[in-house]
Amino acid sequence: MIKEIHLSNFYSIKEEVVLDLKAGNIKTQKSQELSHNIFDFEDTKILKSVALYGANASGKSNIIKAIRFCASMIFHSHNHNENVVFNFKPFKFQGFAKKPSTFKITFAIKEIEYEYSFSLNQTEIITEELYYFPNGRRAKVFTRDERLGVEKNKIYSFSTAIKKPLDVAENTSKKTLYISRASQMDREIAKEIFRFFNESFILGYIGFNNLDIEKLFNENKYQVIKALQIADSDIVDIQIKNELKPVKNLNADFLAGTASIKDDIKPQLIITSYHKSNPKIGFDFATEESAGTQALFAFILTILDIVKNNKILLVDEIEMSLHTKIVEYIIELFNASKSAQLIYTTHNTNLLNLSKLRKDQIYFVNKKEDGTTDLYSLYDYKDFRDTMDVEKAYLQGRFDAIPYINDSFENLMELLNESK
Repeated sequence: MIKEIHLSNFYSIKEEVVLDLKAGNIKTQKSQELSHNIFDFEDTKILKSVALYGANASGKSNIIKAIRFCASMIFHSHNHNENVVFNFKPFKFQGFAKKPSTFKITFAIKEIEYEYSFSLNQTEIITEELYYFPNGRRAKVFTRDERLGVEKNKIYSFSTAIKKPLDVAENTSKKTLYISRASQMDREIAKEIFRFFNESFILGYIGFNNLDIEKLFNENKYQVIKALQIADSDIVDIQIKNELKPVKNLNADFLAGTASIKDDIKPQLIITSYHKSNPKIGFDFATEESAGTQALFAFILTILDIVKNNKILLVDEIEMSLHTKIVEYIIELFNASKSAQLIYTTHNTNLLNLSKLRKDQIYFVNKKEDGTTDLYSLYDYKDFRDTMDVEKAYLQGRFDAIPYINDSFENLMELLNESK
């Protein structure tokens, strides 16, 4: 579960922006009807889904990209060598290129809340901190400030939460996050955090991954077929089974020029689909169904794994290659879950419906005159009642986060004449 994400000085983000997944204090009739869109964590109500709207080049993708970069530092920074340059760009104007970039995230693992943050420039980690709330009270795990000197016992401060913490520090360079190195060195609390980011914080749809496809499909067969039918498929049934089949295999002497081909008997997943026109005739899913149907099948199974296991999904442009009704279905799946969370960007204004989303679930991303990205919620507009038409208001520019295009006939003619 994620409560908050703070970012500053990444790409077009200059000053700190906050993506807050704590639910606002909304007591209207519509918000009460959408009570399934939130869940309880201790005494806090948490949003299950959040949408980011904004014009092209406003910075929506930069917010997603910054979060993904920071998560990747946790995954990979223990592998960094001294010549590594971190794969992000700070804001380039007003002297911010020389200032540190910062990331802070508040999240929970197994009912324990954590608060983790770090700052860095493009070549070095500057600060890093981890706090947690084991008994409902904030307690330090460690702090790090590379500006305090060269001796590790001056740079770091520890509680007793990590065993032999200085041993980890001695093996942590300025290119490496301490939490990444500590996980690699088998420190339990660091491994818990690494597993959260690696297994529960899904940074984008990337196919089946390591899913048990047969088991997951059998558990969610109705939902998968319904999703395919929403996409205008006439599939009425799908059967999945493992069969032993021969697979052509080159032996190990291939590079020596003495290769031979033999048949290995291996289990293969056989997926058969059945259509409305004749439900008794089966189709080989891998060769006889369209690429779009195959992709949607994989997408929905992945989504269901995330939802069923209460993970978090981060998606840029959720509507890409998907019908509006499918996108609505995916959002509804998250809002019907126990505590899964979805953070997504979109241009689809059909989803701006206060009968389906609470005001605090809608965020706007706007590029200001100085080129910086601003992030704010519909919940911030206290005078906007949830009986109003939010889609119409958005398209009229009420919330700023839309492109302004001069498409008058005269302007278009002038543009066409200039191009000759």
